[in-house]
Amino acid sequence: MSSKPETAPESLLDELQTTLAHGTVARRVETLRRVTDLFINGSVNYSDQQIVLFDDVFQCLLEHIENSARALLANRLAPIETAPPQTIRTLAFDDLIEVAGPVLTLSPRLDDDTLIETARSKSQAHLLAISNRRTLSGAVTDVLVLRGNDEVIQSAVNNPGAEFTERGFTRLVSRAEGDDNLSTCVGLRPNIPRHLYLKLVAKASDTVRQRLEAANPQQAKEIPIAVKEATRRARSAPAAVTPDTTIAHALVKSLYQDGRLDEFQLAAFAEAGKFDETNASLAALANVSVSIAENMMIETRAEGVMILAKVSGLSWSTVRSIINLRDEISGGEPTDLQACKDTYERLRPSTAQQVLRFHRMQQSAPAA
Repeated sequence: MSSKPETAPESLLDELQTTLAHGTVARRVETLRRVTDLFINGSVNYSDQQIVLFDDVFQCLLEHIENSARALLANRLAPIETAPPQTIRTLAFDDLIEVAGPVLTLSPRLDDDTLIETARSKSQAHLLAISNRRTLSGAVTDVLVLRGNDEVIQSAVNNPGAEFTERGFTRLVSRAEGDDNLSTCVGLRPNIPRHLYLKLVAKASDTVRQRLEAANPQQAKEIPIAVKEATRRARSAPAAVTPDTTIAHALVKSLYQDGRLDEFQLAAFAEAGKFDETNASLAALANVSVSIAENMMIETRAEGVMILAKVSGLSWSTVRSIINLRDEISGGEPTDLQACKDTYERLRPSTAQQVLRFHRMQQSAPAA
């Protein structure tokens, strides 16, 4: 003998009409409880059409119930994978965090577009709820990093399921300056781009370096001891070299050995925003180590880039692309391109070679 639900979802519409037309607040809340129980008890078995029907019922009730009842509904529906999608969306956009919070943190029904829309328009409490989701895409964390307060940023960075784009990491590194806790957390992210890791460590305080050393005791000898040595020593730290960096360097090495690495290819890397490939290509064409080129590329001013470019015999248009790449990833003030062009045109190759020899000596001296 088969059992049937206590109330078929279709019959709820008639009861709902009566409740909304003549029922008290208490009766509406009781109807909501019964509908919620019915849905949860059979959620795994309902068809898409039945879920749409429940969606309509919940939507009608949401307009006529008090805040505490909406919050209870949000808590009950949030973890359910088959929860009515429009109801979940309505709850997510509720101005009250008591209502929106559970859904923003737990509901698998929310897609990136909904999360981004919420993050762009709602309160810091809403952003904090989003930052605690089990997984977060780079598109969502971009908005959290842009709009979030310190608590939101710290929560997102500490979330192991969160992904960050290069744009997001750039903003995090800039924001972390002077904040030891955030600097440490950002520095420990396994997929931080190499050039941003170097920039972060170069500005790190003693406290941050000590924390990184404690978190990575096997790499303790690689953690810089003095600020002026941070960038140089960090280059040899395994934590600073991501798989993407290794792949980029291998690609450039292959192109160089095959005789296919030229100014056109270097410019293409720069215009595509590929820092590691651009840096390695510039190093190969200037006949210096990748670490020396990296040091000159991440300097505050653009002179290092122009020295490498002049030695490599690059045209101004390619140099401009490299400087634009630096500006984009640094997030700082734009470089005065006209002043750089004037300087580059005046710079003699022999002078550039002399300066480059100085950089080679500067890097090798501490090791000696």
